[in-house]
This record gives sequence, structure tokens and C-alpha cells, in this order.
Amino acid sequence: MGTDTHPQVDDAAFSELAERYRPEMQVHCYRMLGSFEDSEDAVQETLLRAWRRRETYEGRSTFRAWLYRIATNACLDALGRRERRLQTATGPEVPWLQPFPDRLLEEIPADDEEPDAAVVAKETIELAFMAAIQHLPPRQRAVLILRDVLDWPAKDTAGLLDASVASVNSALQRARAGLKRHLPERRLEWAPGADASQEEQALLERYLNANEEADAEAFVEMMREDARFSMPPEPGVWVGRRTIVDAWHEAFDTESFGRMRGVITRANMQPAVACYLKRPGESVYSPMALDVLAIEDGAIAVIVTFTKSLYPLFALPPEL
Repeated sequence: MGTDTHPQVDDAAFSELAERYRPEMQVHCYRMLGSFEDSEDAVQETLLRAWRRRETYEGRSTFRAWLYRIATNACLDALGRRERRLQTATGPEVPWLQPFPDRLLEEIPADDEEPDAAVVAKETIELAFMAAIQHLPPRQRAVLILRDVLDWPAKDTAGLLDASVASVNSALQRARAGLKRHLPERRLEWAPGADASQEEQALLERYLNANEEADAEAFVEMMREDARFSMPPEPGVWVGRRTIVDAWHEAFDTESFGRMRGVITRANMQPAVACYLKRPGESVYSPMALDVLAIEDGAIAVIVTFTKSLYPLFALPPEL
């Protein structure tokens, strides 16, 4: 869990340390909450609580572990206050799910003294995992993240949650069972790696071309037969490539709908395409939607589409 003990930290050093861990704390809060916007609020609350309690930090644990304790409890408090949506997802969709830009994952510093910090860049950030853990009760979610994602010992996890080791182990067993129920069966087969393959790049180029040409059959050909499509926060999941493409039928009528272009980006360690639309009579392509893709065996297995409001988060151009 690292060796960054600082029994006597002055205010300036405290602020520097807290900012050092901000990117990592945001990923942790994002896993807990499933929403990028909510994770930003939770990180702000974490740093505010840490600042107010800075006199209580005595170096008995690492500064990083101390922040994790505060961040986890801030997220549990936030989940407890949710009034407009359930604490856990009850159907296959997770309405509050939002993507996390890879460019922000890259801001997390590598540190040889804290090898478990590298875990934030693994498959436990992909959308399938993020959606699955939102079905877990908040404390089970916290235990799973601390134990299986961050590799914390049961004793330390119990200390963070003010719980017994036995209760933590029991919660972990239930969380693992719940996670297995909600992860796609083939999820491990398409867990993303660090670098996009040439095959993936070629598929993305086909996706861009199909967008520009409004080619419905091209989309059909690049999807798996059992592909899935969803649009959080809208309800519903479309299953089957023909069903998906039929649902997009308006977009293929370029005379009334307009023309599209795309820009490749990455979210949650997965390829993504930001779609831009130029409507009839307009001169520029404006943001339309962000498609995050899961690719399996050279074909698109899942498309999750998010709103254009997230474009600034991904440093995408305001128009093309």
C-alpha cells in the first residue's frame, strides 16, 4: 500500500500531496459512483474533508491510504443521499453511467513505491465492469474495489470501513458472485489491452467510413450477430446487429438527416468515436454523440452511446 508516511506535514506539503493523488482518487470515486460528473464532486468533497481533518493525520498509515478512506466514505455518503435514482441498478441498463477519458487515466503518475497504483489502468475500468459493479450494494462495491481492484488486505479494508474482517470477507464473496452475474459471458475475451491493434485500427477506419457514407450494410458487416447497443441515460438495450442498424434508419437518409463524420478517441481503455453531424443547409459538422465500442474477434460486440455534452471532457473539437 505504499510507504508515503508523513507524520508531520505542513499545509503546503499537504496540498501538494493531496493534488498528487487527485487523479487516482477520481478513478476510485468513478468506480464507486459510475458517473464521471459525480466522481468530480466526490473528489472535491474528499479533498475538502482531508483539508479540514489534516491535523488528524499522524502517519500511522500512508497518506494515500488515508485519502482512500476519506474518498470511500465520501462516495458511500453520496450513494446514501441519492434521491432521484437507486443506489444500485435494477435492470440491465445503468442510467447514470458515463465514460472516463483515457487521457485522464494517463495523468496518474507511475510510482515504484506504490505498485498497486498501476491497477487503475487495467480492465477494471472498462464499461462492462463499470456497469456490472453498479448492480452491487454500495458497501459490497467498496469491498470489491478495495480488495480485488486495489489489492488491499482484508484487515486494511475492514479498518477503512470500520467493519470486521469476517464481514469484509463475507461481503467480498457476495460481491464476486453478483459481479459474475452481471458481467457479459465473453467479457474476458475482449478485455482491452494497453495498445490498439492494427486490426482494431482497421475496424475503426471502417466505422468512420460507414459514418461518412451513411452505409447501413457496412455497419451490419462490422458488428457481431449478437451485438448490443444502449444509450445511457435512455432506457433500453438493442440486441442484434440488424435490430441496431434498423433503429438507426433515420441517420441513413442523408437528404433529410444530413452527413456525418467521426473522430477517434478512447474512453475506459476502449476505442471510441465522436460523431459529428452536418445537417442539410449547414456548413459545419456539429457534435452529435460519443460511441464507445467493445471489440471482440475483429467485430464490434457492444456500442454504448453517450451525449455530446461530454465532448469537452475528451478535449474534442467543438465543430469540424
